[in-house]
Amino acid sequence: MLESLKKRFQLKFKDRTFAANILACIGRFSRKECNECETTIEHSIMKTRKLRNLEVYAIGYGCMGLSHGYGNTPERAESIRLISQAYDMGCTFFDTAEAYGSGDNEILVGEALKSIRDKIVLATKFKVNKTIQTSTREGLLKEIQSHVDASLKRLGTDHIDIYYQHRVNKDIPVEDIAWCMGTLIHEGKILAWGQSQSMEEEIRRAHAVTPIIANQSEYSMMDRMFEKNVIPTCEKIGIGFVPFSPLSSGFLSGK
Repeated sequence: MLESLKKRFQLKFKDRTFAANILACIGRFSRKECNECETTIEHSIMKTRKLRNLEVYAIGYGCMGLSHGYGNTPERAESIRLISQAYDMGCTFFDTAEAYGSGDNEILVGEALKSIRDKIVLATKFKVNKTIQTSTREGLLKEIQSHVDASLKRLGTDHIDIYYQHRVNKDIPVEDIAWCMGTLIHEGKILAWGQSQSMEEEIRRAHAVTPIIANQSEYSMMDRMFEKNVIPTCEKIGIGFVPFSPLSSGFLSGK
């Protein structure tokens, strides 16, 4: 299996720590030579992907760890430098969420990307709970509009490229969420929407109301449950699959 993975990523190793080499090279993917781990990366690895009409770099930057989730976080200036460096290396796809650092991550990402906002694809996420207000479509829409407006303000932008539902709430019909997303698209607040950690039936039902651009779910060598139904469904109906935690939340990093 290791040999097939080496071939798949087109890496030439001078040590045996596969995952550590992958991690070390991700931050240097625009260079042909990675001097620190003495690994050669073929330029053909790094390509763009199309999420319907949005073209993004094959490796996106998930910014959650800059605010919470994995122990100590970098200083703010260092976080901004890292995001800027990712863009300089070719990354054009950045992901955050209202829940990361209680909104601070959105503020950080917005600040770091302000000067290049029109050159990148920006994704964030919202989460809503079942309440008396959200039990009707009109009430649900009002609630979600308050979330998107707050995210727009924190991000310092007039629109969000991809707006994900942050985990599908089983108590709220996906059709109602999709209807609200269609309204936000019509208002120009978002360009497209997606789901996170959703199942095949939920994808199909929501997509029938307002087309989904992408499904973002956990996917790595250690977590492959979405290979059975979700990924084939996305491929069949033209939805992008955006995997998060490709190193299994750091377990495969060798750290």
